Amino acid sequence: VQLQASGGGLVQAGGSLRLSCAASGRIFSTETMGWFRQAPGKEREFVAAIRWSGGSTYYADSVKGRFTIARDRAKNTVYLQMTSLKPEDTAVYYCAAGPPHDIVVDITGYDYWGQGTQVTVSS
Repeated sequence: VQLQASGGGLVQAGGSLRLSCAASGRIFSTETMGWFRQAPGKEREFVAAIRWSGGSTYYADSVKGRFTIARDRAKNTVYLQMTSLKPEDTAVYYCAAGPPHDIVVDITGYDYWGQGTQVTVSS
């Protein structure tokens, strides 16, 4: 499975960005798609996840109500719509894919990772 993340950039606080993650290859082997982020000097942390089938969504408390994850099964693409961005949202954002697993926040549950896309929010 190959994942191609895009859509990052520089935005002012309060602004919006939409990230995309295009999946290709043996997509049938994946069920859970997630977004993680890593700020300088910090560990990679869970942001949001969605299941290909059913579309159940999950969010970190820090982004709940501001970020929305969605999937387009016809395009094999997952999106992360980010609104009301804050400087603390600044990080490299990674999309990830993995088999069905219950603890979607667990980074070890994902087998495939995209290359990351930088999001910078200025104050």
